[in-house]
Amino acid sequence: MDFSRVFSEALPLLLDGLKMTVLTSLASIAIGMVIGLFVCLMKMSKNIVLRAIAGVYIWIIRGTPMLVQALIIFLGIPQLIQLFAPGFRLDAITAGIITLSINAGAYLAEIYRGGIMAVPKGQSEAARSLGLSKSKTMRKVILPQALKFSIPSLVNQFIITIKDTSILTVIGMAEIVNKAQQYVGSTFVYFETYTVVALMYLAIISLLMLLSNYIEKKLKYEGKK
Repeated sequence: MDFSRVFSEALPLLLDGLKMTVLTSLASIAIGMVIGLFVCLMKMSKNIVLRAIAGVYIWIIRGTPMLVQALIIFLGIPQLIQLFAPGFRLDAITAGIITLSINAGAYLAEIYRGGIMAVPKGQSEAARSLGLSKSKTMRKVILPQALKFSIPSLVNQFIITIKDTSILTVIGMAEIVNKAQQYVGSTFVYFETYTVVALMYLAIISLLMLLSNYIEKKLKYEGKK
């Protein structure tokens, strides 16, 4: 085993892939948080059409593998669009961010819904009794508390999104696993290379897990005051 060779030869390549992994995950979780919030509010709406759209979206995303979703977005949808716009193309990074965003959005919608349901009903009743409209009550009273309750789960979803980027190597996105495959394709140094990749994932995710545990303990402490 020659880890020194991997560190000297492959590390710059792997660090480039790690940068792409982190940046893509950050962009995707940010977009996914917005999608998830809208889908959550749609699912909790009194409008049956909005509830149905949200329910179908969550059902499809949670019921199909992300690998299949990535292939549909990267290969399938552009093929359909090319029937009307022959020059249309979708690069791997854009397709990857779309895939991760809509995937995270479905799970974040349920996280938000759980956070909203965790807010005591009396908070809403008190706000309405003070003359706040239903929308203002949701925006100014319920959502801030729901987001606070949801923070540990949001961090966990970020961890999942980072790991899910590895799936996007199938569409050619230049994340860390893709860069590792490029290196082993020419050197055949499999064990050492993929071990280093695993250690990189462990380092980042361990930091996020520590952050999640810290936030969870802090919220519990504040809740006891």
